[in-house]
Formats: sequence, structure tokens, C-alpha cells
Amino acid sequence: MAQLSDDCFAFGGALMRIEDAADLIAARLPVLAGTEWVSLAEADGRVAAEDVVAGHCVPPFANSAVDGYAVRFADLACDGETRLPVRGRLPAGAAPEAVAAAGGAVRIFTGAVLPPGADTVFMQEDVRRDGDAVLLPTGLKRGANARAAGEDVARGERIIAAGRRLVPPDLALAAATGHARLPVRTRLRIALFSTGDELAEPGTPLAAGAIHDSNRVMLASLLTRLGASVHDLGILRDEPQALARRLAEAARDHDLILTSGGVSTGEEDHVRTAVETVGQLLFWRLAIKPGRPVAMGLVDGTPFVGLPGNPVAVYVTLLFVVRPLLARLGGMVLPPPKPRTVRAAFAYRKKAGRREFVRVSLATGPDGLVEAHNFPREGAGLLTSLTGSDGLAELPDDATGVTPGDALVFHPHTGLW
Repeated sequence: MAQLSDDCFAFGGALMRIEDAADLIAARLPVLAGTEWVSLAEADGRVAAEDVVAGHCVPPFANSAVDGYAVRFADLACDGETRLPVRGRLPAGAAPEAVAAAGGAVRIFTGAVLPPGADTVFMQEDVRRDGDAVLLPTGLKRGANARAAGEDVARGERIIAAGRRLVPPDLALAAATGHARLPVRTRLRIALFSTGDELAEPGTPLAAGAIHDSNRVMLASLLTRLGASVHDLGILRDEPQALARRLAEAARDHDLILTSGGVSTGEEDHVRTAVETVGQLLFWRLAIKPGRPVAMGLVDGTPFVGLPGNPVAVYVTLLFVVRPLLARLGGMVLPPPKPRTVRAAFAYRKKAGRREFVRVSLATGPDGLVEAHNFPREGAGLLTSLTGSDGLAELPDDATGVTPGDALVFHPHTGLW
């Protein structure tokens, strides 16, 4: 059961910084995702539920890194070319026991086990074959072109940390160390609603005053990319009792309820009232633009987040507010963001005391440096400002504006997903 206290999330007063919201989420909400075992083919994008250690060394035996000739370094002359008889042939996968390197050379191929006694490999391009012997030049160091057992990973070494979101190289490493299945967190079950009498399903005719619902499809896509299992529960109309009933029903078998619209202070914003009817609303104002009216609470013990109605505000708050919440509930260690620094090619004014995210596109300036240009029109309802930009410039809380030439923190859209 998720628990948050009233003293941490309060109505009114100063706006809450997004870092403070993330810290409170981490301190007060438990991991809700369970554990299951899945095959490597099913593990991409999942979150490791526990540490994974290597079942054996990688490589499991000393082997050759090249096609060539394996020798014992002690058999090489110090002052000139060495002539050694060729005593066998070892392709990858062959057993080396019947081949001895002492006093001779063994024809060997990439990945093959080094024969007993061999510690150095000459590349085939560097030697001359003379009948049943091979002529080896001077200058090669002991151990050249030979891979030691466990050179990459030692047996028992941690190869994946609990909480890591798995990527293809992780799966390759797991396979290389003997794993066919991995323990992962179950996907968070998210109940997704849009709210508002003005909304119509995409593709349906629009009545007077209606708009097509774009938030739900964007949120569902983003949440899926972030690893959640999304249950699209449609549009909630502006009727407080029905809203409360549907939210309570969703709380029974979901880990998180997410809505967009209806959390501001207008007379037709009914989500706050509905949440308070069947649960507890704990905060609803963050120091972020676009997206100040973000509500968080509990509905029968299930975490609830109400996002704004404007699509750009929905996008920003999902990525910078909800994403840390998903990581906490899903047992994921959220990696720090990896923005880049770019130069501002625009002027912008903002209020101190809130974080702002400006939609920008990148271009190369006359001096070859990368510049950020802001989208030419303002407004949290402009979907084209997302499709027509490369990412978001993050302006810190205490900043009061941007002047051309300023260094900006830039988050590419794809880096946030």
C-alpha cells in the first residue's frame, strides 16, 4: 500500500520544485512491481529485479585473438628470426590436449583454445611458412594476440545491477556468461484516462466545440516506450460522481492511475473533486512550465497523477515528473539525464522560481558551433512545436531569461524516451 503524508504535499503556498517532488516520491512510495523470470529474447527493455552474476568466465579459456601461429615465448630467439616446426592445427572449437606448443609452433585460428604451454600468437601476415616450419620475426611481446581466461568477466562477477533497464549488450553479456533467463520486474499496470466533455475519439466526426483526443495516444506511446503496460480506459466526462466511480474501479487492479485534463482550478475541472471523493489529493502545483497544474494523490491506496490538458504540458510533465515516479514504482534506478550544452540563438524572458522547458531546434552557427533556435510560436497547446523541434532547452529555476550566446542545457526528444 502506498503511503504519503499530508505534511509533504500541501495545497497553496510556494510551488514545489520538481526535484523535491521526485525526492518525496522516492522517500514515501514503495516499489510496486513484482518479479518474474523471462527469456533473454523477452528481456530487452525490462528492469533487472536483482543483481546478475557471471556463471563462468568470459572468455572461459585462454584463446587466440587472431589467425596465426601459437608459440611459447621462451622458445623465441632474442637476436633474430626464429625457425620452429609446425606441430599441429587448431581451429575454433577444437580440443587442444593433443597438441603441445613447447619447442614448436601451432597453426591456430581466432577463438581457438591456446595449446598447452603457448602464451603468444604471431599473426599469419607477419610470418613466413617454409614447408613444415614457420619463420617468426623478432619484436613481438610476450602474450601478444592471446586472450586470457576471464579477461572480460570473472566467474561470480556482477554483470548486471538490480534496477538497471536492460539493453541489448546486457543480454549479450548474460548469454556469454551462461544465462538463458533473467529475473526482471513485472511491468507497471497503468490505467490511462483523458478527461473532458469536449473530447472526441480520433477518427470520429467532430461535434460543435469538440476536439479530437491527442493526449491519450501520446501518453500511451510514451509510457509503453518507458516499459509500462498501459490500459487505455478511454475518456472520462465532466461528471464528478462518474469520475469518482471510474477512478475507484481503476484503482483495484492497477499500479498507477494517470489522467490528463481537469486538474486546474476552473469550475469545469472536476478531477480534483473526484479524487478527493474516493481518495486523497496530496499536491497539485509544481514549479514547472509548461505544466504547473500537476496533481498527485492516492485513490484507495493506488498512486494517482493528474496531468494538465494542454499536450505540450502533458509531454513535459510526463517526462520530467511522471518518469521518476514510474522508475520508483517499477524498481528501476533512473540513470541521470545526459543533456548536451548548446548556444542560444534567441532571446527569452521567464519568471524566477520555476523550471522552464523551451522547445528548440538545432543548427550550425557561422563559427561552426551548434546553436539552439526556439520555436517561433508560444503555447502549450501547439503539437507542432514538438514535431517541429529537436528537443527541449532546460532553463533553471533561478534564471530570468535567455540572451543570444548563453549556454543552454539541451535534451533531445529521443533521449528522453
